[in-house]
Amino acid sequence: MTTAKIRKPPGLSKPQPANRHFPERLDRYGNKRIVLPAALRFRASGQSAFRMRAPVGRKPVSVGKIGRFVYFNCPESTAALSLPARKIADPMKRTIGTALICLLGLMSALSAAGQTSGQGWTLRQCIDYARENNIQVQSSQVSLQSARVDLQQAKADRTPTLGFTTSQNVIHQKKENENFSSDGTYSGNYALNAGLTLYNGGKLKHSLRQQQIVNRSKEYEVEVARNDIEIAVTQAYLEILYANETVKTNAQTVESSAAQMERSKALLEAGSIARSDYAQMEAQYSSDCYQLTVSENDLAQARLQLKQLLELGIDSTFDVVFPEIDSSTVLAEVPRLEEVYRTALEVMPQMESGRLNIQSALAGERVAKADGLPTVTASAAIGTGNTSGTNYSFYNQLNNKLNESAGITVSVPIFNNRQARTSRAKARLETRQAELNYADAEKSLLTTVESLYQDAVSAQSRYRTATDKVRSAGLSYSLILGQFEAGMKNTVELLTEKNNYLAAQQEQIQAKYQAVLSIRLLDFYRNVPIEL
Repeated sequence: MTTAKIRKPPGLSKPQPANRHFPERLDRYGNKRIVLPAALRFRASGQSAFRMRAPVGRKPVSVGKIGRFVYFNCPESTAALSLPARKIADPMKRTIGTALICLLGLMSALSAAGQTSGQGWTLRQCIDYARENNIQVQSSQVSLQSARVDLQQAKADRTPTLGFTTSQNVIHQKKENENFSSDGTYSGNYALNAGLTLYNGGKLKHSLRQQQIVNRSKEYEVEVARNDIEIAVTQAYLEILYANETVKTNAQTVESSAAQMERSKALLEAGSIARSDYAQMEAQYSSDCYQLTVSENDLAQARLQLKQLLELGIDSTFDVVFPEIDSSTVLAEVPRLEEVYRTALEVMPQMESGRLNIQSALAGERVAKADGLPTVTASAAIGTGNTSGTNYSFYNQLNNKLNESAGITVSVPIFNNRQARTSRAKARLETRQAELNYADAEKSLLTTVESLYQDAVSAQSRYRTATDKVRSAGLSYSLILGQFEAGMKNTVELLTEKNNYLAAQQEQIQAKYQAVLSIRLLDFYRNVPIEL
């Protein structure tokens, strides 16, 4: 159906009288509809359209807030055109519907925020579980296992080699006689070979040493992965606590808004306030309900994030313990910056891994240097064989043809297309890169520690200020509320003070959990277990 075009008919200077020309009927919804007479019904041919004008309703009705006459672009149809008279929504019914929706959200919020400390996972339980079951941790453990296999190979490269070879041959050849008859001959050869590298410039020794260092570095990389997941779990856990406290605050706000709206309703019925004031209270109540819904979604999202870090399945039920965090925890002494950084340089696994990577690169230089030195290898072999067409048995042939050999081979590289020089140059560059990586790790660690220290100090300061602000804003809001109920303050002044109070509460919550997180991470970097 084409869209109705709405405009004021030309020449209309004042509202037209109520409809007295066309019959009306009630539809199944109780709405009044007018039915146009058959003379105004039409049939259109092809793609043409018909434009007509009809008065609407028995009372002046605003259609699109423009006028009470409608112009229709009529499609092919013979049905009577009718319009329902517009009904003005009852604000009381709309308020009841909004209240029911908010009540359901409030019950859900109170249920989510009312967890006891005896249920769910503690922070320490989450950390311990994630350190063993997270996929990134398991991936680093696989890399460690691969390095251990490489170490076993490096050790085995120093042992002798031993191998057995055999060949079985059949020769079919014609004889040079008058008949050119043919004959087949079978032969077999058997050999046992052994070899040992006596000297190759220390390459085997330095390769073994390098692989041992790599193994130790991989062990620290596993700890790096575990530390990363521990930090991520701590952040996600405190995000849940922050979201949960926000839900509780917003739920209390909705309860307060509901009570204020009921009070405003009574004042409206008594004629003490205007309908516009009541509409503002209703709008504020709806806004508070919306904020409660948003905070509930944030809490659910924070739970999901932590659950994913723990690698829990889709069917696993999960919740956390909500410990009480008082001001003494928030305002705990912040560790000294120099102490935290000095300790972190010594104990953090990424720093140990960086130092080992430098040692590994230095060992790699010695391995590359050995590529240009002579190689001395010893070899030994014992062999025998047998042939068909003789008068000796198989075992006699093996015994008669038994032979032994031993020797030493010296290989001196003279020109190998610059491969040895290239290996040495690249090894030196890898050492330099390892040194730069370690310097970057030091800088990154210092930046992290300094940021955490600054965040902790700033958050504690903001928490103190926000606490005072909550106290004063709460007192001011209580006074304004009393004056509003006494008719001394209007709705705008009341809602302004209420929003100031809510903003102060939110600032306090943010500063609270930012301070706790920063202090706990500073403790972590000075090798203190994270606990709440």
